[in-house]
Amino acid sequence: MWEPYKKGYKAYLQLEKSLSDHSVMAYLRDVAKLTDFLEQWGPGKAPGDLTLKDLQTFVKWVGELGMTATSQARMVSGIRSFYKYLLTEQVIQQDPSALLETPKTKRKLPDTLGFDEIERIINAIELGSPEGGRNRAILETMYSCGLRVSEVVGLRISCLYLDVGFIRVIGKGNKERLVPIGSDAVKYIRIYKDQIRVHQPQVKDQEDILFLNKSGKGLSRVMIFYIIKDLAVKAGITKNISPHTFRHSFATHLVEGGADLRAVQEMLGHESITTTEIYTHLDRDFLRNTLQQFHPAFRKA
Repeated sequence: MWEPYKKGYKAYLQLEKSLSDHSVMAYLRDVAKLTDFLEQWGPGKAPGDLTLKDLQTFVKWVGELGMTATSQARMVSGIRSFYKYLLTEQVIQQDPSALLETPKTKRKLPDTLGFDEIERIINAIELGSPEGGRNRAILETMYSCGLRVSEVVGLRISCLYLDVGFIRVIGKGNKERLVPIGSDAVKYIRIYKDQIRVHQPQVKDQEDILFLNKSGKGLSRVMIFYIIKDLAVKAGITKNISPHTFRHSFATHLVEGGADLRAVQEMLGHESITTTEIYTHLDRDFLRNTLQQFHPAFRKA
C-alpha cells in the first residue's frame, strides 16, 4: 500500500530536492520506521488515513525503543518532509504532521580551536614531502573558507578563481556558492597545484579534482579526518577535533570579530539562519569570558 508513495517520494528527493544518496536513504528510513510502526499498531492505514494522534503515538513509540531525542527530532523532520511531498502531489488534502512537535533537544555547542591552536596544527605539517604540501593547502583552505569536509574533497580546479580571491563550492543538495579565499590558502593551493600535483598520475574522471592521493584519485572524507587527527597529536592539541572543527572555528572567529550573521550564513552555505545562530551563543560565551578577564567589576567577583 505504501510502496508507490515511497517510490514517488524517493524520486522527489533525488530529482526535485537534488539530495545526495546518503540523505535520500536517511529520509526513506524515516518513512520505513513509520510503516514498521503501522504494521504493529495501525495495519491497513494509508498515509492519508493517519492523524496527528497517530504520529504522536509513533514518536512516543520510537522513544520507548531507546532512540535519543536528537534522533527522534531528525525523524520527525523526515516525516514532515514526506507529508510535504504528499501535499505537493495532492495525495492528501491536510497535513497531519503540521502540528507534530519535535522532542526537545539540548543543543551542544561544538568544540572550537583558537587561532593559535589552528596555527600549531598547520605548523605541525612537514612540508618536505608531496603529502605535506597538499595537506598544508587543504588545511589553509578549510580554515580560510569554512568548508564542509565533503566540499573539500569535492573541490575542483575549474572552481578556483584565485586571481580574484574566490572559489566556487558545491554544497548540500548540489547548491553552489561563491566563497572568498584568503591569501595564505591561495599561496599554498598554487604551490600544491603547480609544483606537486602536476607530477602525480592522472586518473580518468579525476583530472579536475584538486586534492589527490598518491594514486591520482580524490581523497576520502575519512582520509581528511585521519590527517587532522594525526596533526592534532603532533601539535599537542588534546581537544576532540575533526574536520568539522575547522568549519566551526572559522564561523566562531568571524562572529567574535563582529561579522554580520547573514554574511556568515552565506559563506557557510546554511539554508536557514537558525543553523548559523548557534555561533551567536558561542559569541556570548566569548563576550562573557572577555568581561570576566578584563573588566574590573567582573574581576572583583
